[in-house]
Amino acid sequence: MSDQEGPVLKVRDLSVDFKVKGGNFRAVNKVNFEIYRGETFGLVGESGSGKTTIGRAIVRINEASSGEILFKGRKINGRISRDLDREVVQKIQMIFQDPMASLNERAKIDYIVSEGLYAIKGFKDEEERQTLVHKALLEVGLLPEFASRFPHEFSGGQRQRIGIARALIMSPEFIIADEPISALDVSIRAQVLNLLSQIQKTKGLTLMFIAHDLSVVRFITDRIAVIHLGKIMELGSTEEIFSKPLHPYTKALLSAVPMPDPRREKGKRSKPYDPSCHDYSKEGPVWTEALPGHFALGNSAEIDAWTTSRT
Repeated sequence: MSDQEGPVLKVRDLSVDFKVKGGNFRAVNKVNFEIYRGETFGLVGESGSGKTTIGRAIVRINEASSGEILFKGRKINGRISRDLDREVVQKIQMIFQDPMASLNERAKIDYIVSEGLYAIKGFKDEEERQTLVHKALLEVGLLPEFASRFPHEFSGGQRQRIGIARALIMSPEFIIADEPISALDVSIRAQVLNLLSQIQKTKGLTLMFIAHDLSVVRFITDRIAVIHLGKIMELGSTEEIFSKPLHPYTKALLSAVPMPDPRREKGKRSKPYDPSCHDYSKEGPVWTEALPGHFALGNSAEIDAWTTSRT
């Protein structure tokens, strides 16, 4: 990871609202983070925390209510030019959580993998398109002859590989993987994780990995942001988050991570997060770099306590 060229993606005070009966619901509330070229950035939180909403806002599926999303220094949320929209469609791809729901069950794999190419007219003739499809399938460990089949003829792991091939065929620079293994059997998850890691390294891609399981992101990410109820609670290097967490919510999540040792797991006690542990009656929390490269949401008293505990 290097920040010499600046971040590939920068999110500044991003908020996303949804219209509900009786008003608006704020799913994402003034979120800030940066992702650098070549790194794998983890976004972790419980179901309903807003992590998928952030990913969908980056690819312009969800509209941002306020704030900015900058891709290579250019704002990509709100109204943008046709040329920039085309670049975003090509250079930012998303791998979805449910591989079956994200694939058109009535279309053959040949068309499914080619959908993005058709959208941007990314091939000169039919021969080139088929060559690109076969290459993408091979890159994810599938045979080119699978292109003539339908999604229901494949296993869950194979369908997710098809989803990855659909992203890779666009030659992206940045991929958002939205819980790509949560719908898969345990025996298949490691294979898909290893595939993503291998592709990220060989192609020099930047990856945003969205998950609810901290034990998964530990082995694939460089940095982690922990999100709760639409707000990022803590952000730091993966090693720092696991070895020296600051925020009580992060500590609660870590306490719930299963241990491979049955005896230690039996004696382990999870620590539920209690928001009342914060005293924000006089001073509300602010997003602060509590320690070098380690950010957290807290007031001055909490930040002083975190800093003191690490000296």
